[in-house]
Amino acid sequence: MRTTPTDRPSPRTRWRRIGTAAAAATLMLAGLGTAAGEANAAVPSKVTWAATPCSTPKKTGELACNSLRVTGGTTAFQRANGVTPKAADATTPSGYGPSDLQDAYGLTSAAASNGSGETIAIVDAYNDPNAEADLATYRSYYGLSACTTANGCFKKVSQTGSTTSLPSNDTGWSEEISLDLDMASAICPNCNILLVEAKSATMANLGTAVNEAVKLGAKYVSNSYGGSESSSDTTYDSSYFNHPGVAITVSAGDSGYGAEYPAASKYVTSVGGTALTASSTTRGWSETVWKTSSTEGTGSGCSSYDAKPTWQTDTSCTKRMIADVSAVADPATGVSVYDSYGITAGWYTFGGTSASAPIIAGVYALAGTPGSSDYPASYPYAAAGTSALNDVTSGNNGTCTTSYYCTARSGYDGPTGWGTPEGVGAFTG
Repeated sequence: MRTTPTDRPSPRTRWRRIGTAAAAATLMLAGLGTAAGEANAAVPSKVTWAATPCSTPKKTGELACNSLRVTGGTTAFQRANGVTPKAADATTPSGYGPSDLQDAYGLTSAAASNGSGETIAIVDAYNDPNAEADLATYRSYYGLSACTTANGCFKKVSQTGSTTSLPSNDTGWSEEISLDLDMASAICPNCNILLVEAKSATMANLGTAVNEAVKLGAKYVSNSYGGSESSSDTTYDSSYFNHPGVAITVSAGDSGYGAEYPAASKYVTSVGGTALTASSTTRGWSETVWKTSSTEGTGSGCSSYDAKPTWQTDTSCTKRMIADVSAVADPATGVSVYDSYGITAGWYTFGGTSASAPIIAGVYALAGTPGSSDYPASYPYAAAGTSALNDVTSGNNGTCTTSYYCTARSGYDGPTGWGTPEGVGAFTG
């Protein structure tokens, strides 16, 4: 496995000008308050957002995507960079871009050097007819190399592998697809991208799409959807997610404290969500648990059905504990995405653990091909407590009887797992 030293310079000059605003910005983390006292900036307006349409299943038995789109206000990116349009103005990016995310997670050098020949698969439901064109706009704007069908970097297939017989178009899932493709690009710009579209959002069809992604050679598979746990989950585990040598990431959910599937699968890396803001620390960034309300925030919890993997060692939960690691998910500190199908074509800011799952898939891709018999979900546990992970120690995603299930602390906790990436060292065997 190749490893890359953490790229962590002193805090960047462009962040220094916010000064004491970092402390005031805590009022804005969940989009509930208004920061005050920012130097050289007007008082920002509260960030507002709405769940994307795919977060409400179309039919009984379908799973939900885990994404939210900002509709107004002034995001953390705008405050830090003096961007004046409101976040709902689609003409200008209002969320974090590739350089921000790479810097926040110590990935700048790895993103420039690693990833060639690796394929990240994005598994979603239904078809986004503008996926390739929207991805091209995102990558061009941020100076990333072209990733197209023509040059072999991008490929879109159905759950059966067909490039021509695709699922029906869906505007809500198209927003999700744009988010996932852009986040994979932001973290691993040299990677190839395989988009596998399930014909519907049932576990059977999405699981079939996961199997197809692995069949087509992807070693990193991102899944940004979930639903309630059930007694069928252990069967789904063996049918769809038991792929040694493949890093499968799954978003932990956006409904606050509580376990959901497939994040609870013992074979996947369950990815929680944080609020990410610039700070005056050596890292230049700070993170807390993402929580908007008792019903909105990153998911976490102790599974009711899935067995505990051997590498997970917390003692209060005798079954699978969610999450393993985390990355940015708070819409108020959200990420920039370009989308054009079913909405005004332009730039939007997204949050939700749908953002954090493809980010972590990209980190795995930068870290190198997993061992053929490995379950890469175990890798962060081997690096637990080291400088390869940013320990998130503040915030909660609800109330629970066992504190660490829902409340951040030093070391392992449910909402953020072992923390967020600091380079690629925690994601290689």
